[in-house]
Amino acid sequence: MSECVSPPLRILYRDEHLVAVDKPAGMAVHRSRQHPDADVLLQRLRDQLGQWVWPVHRLDPPTSGLVLFALDPETAQALGRQFRDREVEKRYLAVVRGWPEAAGVIDHPLRRAGRSERQAALTEYRVLDTTELPIPMAPHPTARYALVELKPVTGRQHQLRRHMKHISHPIIGDTTYGKGPHNRLFRERFSSGSLLLRAMGLRLNLPGSGQRLELSAGLNEEWRGVLGGAGLTMDVQ
Repeated sequence: MSECVSPPLRILYRDEHLVAVDKPAGMAVHRSRQHPDADVLLQRLRDQLGQWVWPVHRLDPPTSGLVLFALDPETAQALGRQFRDREVEKRYLAVVRGWPEAAGVIDHPLRRAGRSERQAALTEYRVLDTTELPIPMAPHPTARYALVELKPVTGRQHQLRRHMKHISHPIIGDTTYGKGPHNRLFRERFSSGSLLLRAMGLRLNLPGSGQRLELSAGLNEEWRGVLGGAGLTMDVQ
């Protein structure tokens, strides 16, 4: 019996020091104690490239999109400093319940797991498009959704998911902070069982030269299908 071979990861950018890939939804960046045998991005990329790679940031397993790795320890350290010092601009897309204000800033401190104190947390957002589906969603006669661009200024655990819940516009597909009826609607109508949160872009300084580098993941097949089915469009890449 032949083994099931996973498709190769989509390489978004590569040079002699860096490689950026499109992480599938549901895949962890690192192996964890809870799932020691799980398929993880780090191992998959190392095997695909045939060389060691060093992670410089991470995405939650349910989130898809752009993840950056270094190809040597020195570059990993330099990039790690940029992420820690908030010099890297991060951009995400999300489909959320309801129609938020056209743009805004969510300034809402968040607790770390197992800690009592709150940490400052800041997220900028803007609405790219809205849709209204003729489907009753109690207590409303229709179901409203929005496509939003999110830019986290800080990097707290589950920040974007928790912040969108905080303003009563949870992300579709979020089984922790979202709403079951809306998640089921997207699963049944648009065959979307994933968290609709995608890391779309990074802007950073190339170690050594200091040149500004902009990376983009674009949309994958699931996202194109969901947006098309729900009647949502975007004017950014």
